[in-house]
Amino acid sequence: MLRAIDLTVSFGAQPVLNHLSLDVPAGALVGVLGPNGCGKTTLLRVLAGTLVPHAGRVMLDDRDLGGLERRRVARRVAVVPQDTHLAFDYTVLEVALMGRYPHLGAFEIEGPADFAAARAALDATGTLELAHRAYETLSGGEKQRVIIASALAQLDRRKSPEDRSSPLLLLDEPTASLDLRYQVEVAALIDQLHDTSATAGTPLTVVLSTHDLHFASSVCDTVVLLADGRVVAQGAPAEVLTVDALASVYGISRALAGPLLSRVHV
Repeated sequence: MLRAIDLTVSFGAQPVLNHLSLDVPAGALVGVLGPNGCGKTTLLRVLAGTLVPHAGRVMLDDRDLGGLERRRVARRVAVVPQDTHLAFDYTVLEVALMGRYPHLGAFEIEGPADFAAARAALDATGTLELAHRAYETLSGGEKQRVIIASALAQLDRRKSPEDRSSPLLLLDEPTASLDLRYQVEVAALIDQLHDTSATAGTPLTVVLSTHDLHFASSVCDTVVLLADGRVVAQGAPAEVLTVDALASVYGISRALAGPLLSRVHV
């Protein structure tokens, strides 16, 4: 479904992605791990098409992402950033409706199908009862669920039901600013959305970046270890998250990596 081929991105003289290649099959749930500065967020931006690499390309269903019309890409690929700051005091329903913009024509306002998509997304994330609440009054976990709902509304195909291609959800550190309770809730939500989409026949492909080894190993079917802008290991969590790999990627001793891995429960 999604292929990153020999990606290189540099900021100044410093390469952030360094000839990175990655395959993401349709319906996969992939966790991208690595130390600060290894290129996780940059990789997600390139996969979303919001950052053009200096070299290499991204293929979406064997078509060059850079050559696709942006509105078309946005109907297929949605991003949940690390932080979301809204300029105005929107309601939860209004935030979910923001995801419908790629489906609207010039000067078109949201119609019944768009409101239905937004409400369905809120229902899927357990936030429908908050629809008329001001977004800024929500807890951190509730806010994250609403932003995920907006992304799901963006991927909703009810205006083009004939499109059965796998939607792609990119999440950048989805649990980073949450306390333990909300981390668990968001992890369970991602797992549930992924499983439900597969049952419905349009499997949701998920790529998420995280620092949390336990989160990645418990939710993702594939993990990718990055170091110095390159993929150093990719596969099932139990195969990739080893003492030697963690020691090498994070620059710690094997004596420290062992106890760290024992708490991951892969």
